[in-house]
Amino acid sequence: MTQSNSSSPKPSAINLVFVAFIAVAILFAAYTNNMEAVTKASFESAKAAVSLAINLIGVMALWLGLVRILEAGGLMYTLAKYLQPLMIRLFPDVPPTHPAMGTMILNISANMLGLGNAATPFGIKAMVELNKINPFKGTATNAMCLFLAINTSSVALFPLGVIGIRAAANSNDPAGIWLPTLLATLCSTVVGVSVALWLGKRSKKSGEIESLKPGLIDDNDNLAAENEVFAEPDYSHLLYPAGKASQLIAWLFMLGFIGSWIYGVNKVGNVGGFFNQDFLSHWLMPALMLSIIAYGVGRGVKIYEAVTEGAKQGFDIAIRIIPFLVAILVAIGMFRASGAMDAIANVLNPITSLIQLPAEVLPMALIRPLSGGGALGIMSELIEKAPDSYSAFVASTMMGSTETTFYVLAVYFGAVGITRIRHALIAALLADATGLIAACFLSPIFWTN
Repeated sequence: MTQSNSSSPKPSAINLVFVAFIAVAILFAAYTNNMEAVTKASFESAKAAVSLAINLIGVMALWLGLVRILEAGGLMYTLAKYLQPLMIRLFPDVPPTHPAMGTMILNISANMLGLGNAATPFGIKAMVELNKINPFKGTATNAMCLFLAINTSSVALFPLGVIGIRAAANSNDPAGIWLPTLLATLCSTVVGVSVALWLGKRSKKSGEIESLKPGLIDDNDNLAAENEVFAEPDYSHLLYPAGKASQLIAWLFMLGFIGSWIYGVNKVGNVGGFFNQDFLSHWLMPALMLSIIAYGVGRGVKIYEAVTEGAKQGFDIAIRIIPFLVAILVAIGMFRASGAMDAIANVLNPITSLIQLPAEVLPMALIRPLSGGGALGIMSELIEKAPDSYSAFVASTMMGSTETTFYVLAVYFGAVGITRIRHALIAALLADATGLIAACFLSPIFWTN
């Protein structure tokens, strides 16, 4: 039966943001004679979105293949068991032994280590698992909103990418941003998690969830979701009896890697030099891959079969993301090309000077939630000009303390067809704002001329 207009849900936050970006871009360009740039940006952004999704296919296929090794070996359930008290408090609506728990932990861990290429597939996999227990079609649950807030504010133990760029520019102290970045992300995480939890509880009290039920839940889908929750995945076809030989081989892998690490330290001459110059920049990702493979061998997982099976899922998810990426990246590209972003920066400049945010860093602060590539370009330019300047230090700290919120939102929610994002955007943007402000206040304390 068709629902009346009065029972239809209101437009989502992402719908309003998308319309605002497009409308403001076109109107602003009309008055500033930038219409040609906006037209060009719309086509280029659409092509860039598809290219980005295609490039993501390989990464997704690889890392979701590796995730399947961990799933088949039982690591997800082991992680969920040990971190169960904390995860239950944060995600009370997710069953303690559900696969979503393990993949969320892997995503959070990868983000903390600065392994963005691994964190994204882990996060998308977690969102897919969370959607299996989501009874509301196309609507984000409280757990999804909280998980997205944690992703956009994740504590950064090792901002490897930014440190690597500073080192390449011959900065005297490339890792000098480590402590302020860590502290800034701690602040942003506290705010993001607190806001998401508070808004989630508020929505329950206000009956927002219950109001979504008419016309949005299909009884058959709901029943299927419930059955899937309690049906533990069967990975027996990916396992073989693991004897002592398999465990010995796994330990030999790890001992061999430790031996190569000791060799690398001796070659460089000191532990600190090798750790800063080579290990953080080049060794950490291969070390993670070898650890996963060694774990699988020790647990009797058929490595090749598990990787290829998981890769199929990664391929399907990456393709499914394309429409959402095209929509959000076109809107952002047009908004930037119209000149509206520069106008906002000029208006805010007197205010941001009060928190010691240099004028040349302001465009990066504004564009960071919208475009990771744009923010990276601005930061790299500042570092190239003067790697040890205050502006470069602030920009580097901000880059490590924040996330490309709209990209993460489009990718994670797009992977499972979520269009009604509820309070996820508010929590994520407040976390981003906290990270930016904290970076401004902390940078003067840790910057050394």
